[in-house]
Amino acid sequence: METSKEVQEKAKPKPDPRDKLFKSEGKPLLLSSSPHLYTRDSVPKIMWTVVITLIPAVAMAFYYFGTPAIIMIVACIIAAIISEVIMNKIKGESITLGDGSAAITGLLLALTLPPSFPVSGGILGSVFAIVFGKQVFGGLGYNIFNPALLGRAFLQASFPVAMTTWTYPQTAKYAAVDVVTTATPLGLYKFEKILTNIGDLLIGNIGGCLGETSALAVLLGGIFLLIKKYADWRIPFSYLTTVFIIAGIFWLVDPASYADPLFHLFAGGLMLGAFYMATDMVSSPITPLGAWIFGSGAGVFLMVIRLFGGVPEGVMYSILLMNAFTPIINRYTRPRFFGEVRA
Repeated sequence: METSKEVQEKAKPKPDPRDKLFKSEGKPLLLSSSPHLYTRDSVPKIMWTVVITLIPAVAMAFYYFGTPAIIMIVACIIAAIISEVIMNKIKGESITLGDGSAAITGLLLALTLPPSFPVSGGILGSVFAIVFGKQVFGGLGYNIFNPALLGRAFLQASFPVAMTTWTYPQTAKYAAVDVVTTATPLGLYKFEKILTNIGDLLIGNIGGCLGETSALAVLLGGIFLLIKKYADWRIPFSYLTTVFIIAGIFWLVDPASYADPLFHLFAGGLMLGAFYMATDMVSSPITPLGAWIFGSGAGVFLMVIRLFGGVPEGVMYSILLMNAFTPIINRYTRPRFFGEVRA
């Protein structure tokens, strides 16, 4: 006959072995909605890493164009930071300087400007980039267009002469040349059919924007971002590949009238645009297929402008145009959910 103690023991509910799945070291686990991903990366870490990877390009800008280049870069960064703080105050938001997005906007804008461009113009462009390119849309994560490129587009429309006045590098090669009467390699070829040496394009011993000082310096920084997975490799790869293929086709058909594909890859601001502008996490597609479409589309737009447009360069326009298509690209390239069926 069972005792009362034995009866009580049998009456107790048996522990469910599945309970162990929901406990860790005796403490209940938190259940939350997906995605269940953990990473040590953060927005500030990514943004400041981008700044660090641009140090080689900044160093080359200083080497070729001296102190004015550094003054322009510092002025643009400070103007962007101050604009960010003021907009945070006006909107009643917490200060967002720590995320580094304002600093990278000012830095990237400065690298798209000619060395002889007035510092006051760079400051104006930085203010426009932060206020109208970022904050009016709601701040970081809500902007439609790349803020730095939008700031440059504003300056291009407002000061077309100053934005197309170039300076020769301060090197022995140009020691006896007028410091302000030059053109970019793309301009030289488009209007005078003068082809710049690929070696000069790689190391940056050319006239052009501060960010064109060395395609190799920008490329090294961009590859590091791809390795860290801070940029989607599909975008620069499809962008550069499309440019190479289209330029190659025209060059093979008529090499006397069109530059070779390597020239198009390393001339102008393509490297800076492909690795640092087009890969902007906010204004570029979030799907793998969308990234391929975005990069390829930017490459097509760029080559149409370079080959048939009235201006020699089109990186800025190609990326901004594809930024406008990003929402619809995301919509129609969204992966199908598990179990989802078409209506």
